[in-house]
Amino acid sequence: MIQLSDSGLHIVLYHPEIPANTGNIGRLCVGSGSTLHLIKPCRFLLTDKEIRRAGLDYWPKLKLQMHESLEELQSRYPESRVFYCSTKSSKSYTDVEYQEGDMFVFGPESSGLPQSLLDNHPQSCITIPMHPYIRSLNLSNSVAIILYEAIRQIRLA
Repeated sequence: MIQLSDSGLHIVLYHPEIPANTGNIGRLCVGSGSTLHLIKPCRFLLTDKEIRRAGLDYWPKLKLQMHESLEELQSRYPESRVFYCSTKSSKSYTDVEYQEGDMFVFGPESSGLPQSLLDNHPQSCITIPMHPYIRSLNLSNSVAIILYEAIRQIRLA
């Protein structure tokens, strides 16, 4: 098995809604050596059994940080580049050269990131190309796709 060291990457869930997705993403972060950031409010408790079930016994190993706002998070990590992941962008996630310390912000499952946030950062918005038959991919799948592309690029560099 190929092992990864800490990736130095950050996954940010803005107002997460579905505990099972957050649990799956937490497990993904443990497996990739990434940090998971949750921007309040969360529509569930971190003690929900769905999180524990999805995260299995990996949850205690998770590097997890809670934040009151996206601005608070960015003030703690001013050196990090921030990418806003959205179906409303036209720039593919493969068109970016990633580096350690990058942050990937994902919106709530039901609505995505606020349009005002995307409008204020158009050059930092990325998307996963997909067939027009669907509105979006599952959140945990989207995180995995983008996170492992960033890890692939950083390891090749």
